[in-house]
Amino acid sequence: MASLPLMLACVVAIGAALGPAPARAACAKLIASGNPEYPPYLWRDSSDGAHLVGANAALMRKLSERIGLPIEMRYIGSWARVQEEMRSGRIDLIAGAFLTRERLDYMDYVHPIIATTRSVVITAPGASFGYKEWSDLVGKKGVTVVNNSFGEAFDRFAEQSLTIEEVAKLDNALQMVAHHRVDYLVYEDAPARAFAARLGITDLKEAENAISNEDLYLTLSHKSACNSGALRGKLAKAMQDLAAEKTMDELIAAAIKDWQLH
Repeated sequence: MASLPLMLACVVAIGAALGPAPARAACAKLIASGNPEYPPYLWRDSSDGAHLVGANAALMRKLSERIGLPIEMRYIGSWARVQEEMRSGRIDLIAGAFLTRERLDYMDYVHPIIATTRSVVITAPGASFGYKEWSDLVGKKGVTVVNNSFGEAFDRFAEQSLTIEEVAKLDNALQMVAHHRVDYLVYEDAPARAFAARLGITDLKEAENAISNEDLYLTLSHKSACNSGALRGKLAKAMQDLAAEKTMDELIAAAIKDWQLH
């Protein structure tokens, strides 16, 4: 058996050969993005197309102050593209995502929630059916925006029982409903109203009964170089404080006014 000094010498030699363990990349800034067609929560800044504005962007500014780390609210592209960038870790945060099992594979959800949203069935005047429950959509042709989720239960029902086309932009979906190319649109009520008003579409109807009421979360990519227990704790504590102060109510009210002037 080798002597203790000889064993220690071997350990030192092996350590020297392997070199020091790579240090974790320093986290100097967080890159955030989100759905760019989602007023009053988010939309693309008309004066600076590289960034997003809206209630969620304003929330990220306040969150940045609380955690002591810069958060850049960057325009990445479509909602589908944002989710791919999050999956790869090329962005750190999504400011506004619903909870689905698939998304749990690549991002952490920060509690408490940002807000609760209401998703509805939207139809053109003179629609051939009235919506009260999910089964009313069977046999009809619908549309929504690609990679959108309306809750696990409805998503499963839609996949198994409904015909819903996915398009890249909300503008396109609204035009399809207005021109009777589809029977209905499924989307969140506030963003759909905001975009319809900008397009000059004023006569669409929202069903009284919602498809779902979904919570909107801040999320952190599993592959983010900044993802650590310490950061997750800071984010959660800051979000708790902001929720207790009812910050989001004020930010949404201000964002609605900004969108109307946009």
